[in-house]
Amino acid sequence: MQCDRLWTNARLATMAGPALGIIEKAALAIEGGRIVYAGPAADAPRFAPRESIDCEGRWITPGLVDCHTHLIHGGDRAHEFELRLQGASYEEIARAGGGILSTMRATRAATEADLVATAFPRLDALIAEGATTVEVKSGYGLNLLTEARMLRAARHLGQVRPVSIATTFLGAHALPPEYAGDADGYIDHIVSHMLPAIAAEGLADAVDAFCEGIGFTPAQTERIFNAAHAHDLPVKLHAEQLSNQHGAALAARHQALSADHLEHLDEAGVAAMAQSGTVATLLPGAFYFMRETKRPPIAALRAAHVPIALATDCNPGTSPLTSPLLVMNMGATLFRLTVEECLLGVTLNAARALGRSGEIGTLEAGKRADFAIWSIERPAELVYRMGFNPLHARVWNGL
Repeated sequence: MQCDRLWTNARLATMAGPALGIIEKAALAIEGGRIVYAGPAADAPRFAPRESIDCEGRWITPGLVDCHTHLIHGGDRAHEFELRLQGASYEEIARAGGGILSTMRATRAATEADLVATAFPRLDALIAEGATTVEVKSGYGLNLLTEARMLRAARHLGQVRPVSIATTFLGAHALPPEYAGDADGYIDHIVSHMLPAIAAEGLADAVDAFCEGIGFTPAQTERIFNAAHAHDLPVKLHAEQLSNQHGAALAARHQALSADHLEHLDEAGVAAMAQSGTVATLLPGAFYFMRETKRPPIAALRAAHVPIALATDCNPGTSPLTSPLLVMNMGATLFRLTVEECLLGVTLNAARALGRSGEIGTLEAGKRADFAIWSIERPAELVYRMGFNPLHARVWNGL
């Protein structure tokens, strides 16, 4: 049987099946950018590979998926970090004109080329730790011109780097100064003008919103969701980060791909997510950076069998983090997730949070040949270490 490349003497954590789908003494073959075999070497077809690679006992996992980032933005917010160290809260900084609006001003002033250039180091750091798919949100333009520019910049990243980019329109991230005191008017503008233009240009794969006391109400969020559905775009939501606005339950009613953050999620929200299949995307980088103390309800999510994803939430204000490996360690140490939950959280469940689990997230025949090869003795090392990158090689789209 012909194939492009064959990896032998490998150990696989396929993420398909129980116990991480571990297969010792395994082989993996690809053809035309797709996996054609991932299983025990003894059961493999007789391949005639164009290239054969000896893994020398290394582990292969699916390529890592970072399913929640704000990778594209102008400037930074290091000065706000200093203010928080002095005792200012996130809400206080935001209400004083900092926070998202600070990044908005820097992003509006940046060209598309500027946005691409400044995003490269952040994206390259993710790629260097095995990421093969990265979600990128808009949300720092808060007007059509800049939101579209951000999404075009994100698309461009996927054209010049060996990585798949999923784009998300987050126009409802904060209230821009042009609409101060008129949140409903801004939602009107998003629904009638911004979202139709973004959809017409094909710039977004999904639509997100920030449902929070300092963001938008559930009613306003639902208007965004209804508009997204009208343009055949799936939805996701920043929910229950700082307070319980019942956003996760709202997201679940709209069959959202994911509800993200979730520190203040209640039992009704958990039940709604379980029924809809909405993924719980946890963001321990923001939890750590903001010195939060209320953890997401992990036990309740487990008991309800809600899929749990982990992501960097890479952003300039609350999670300037570009390490999916550290995210797994934080998920274990801060949120008490198991090794299996952490690894599934950056592979299969992260793929589910992007609506792409049919293509990526596990090592199975028919799926994209996106995977990472690690110089480790056991998968737990990927969660256990801090500041150490054991990536040996990374394969994206078969290359």
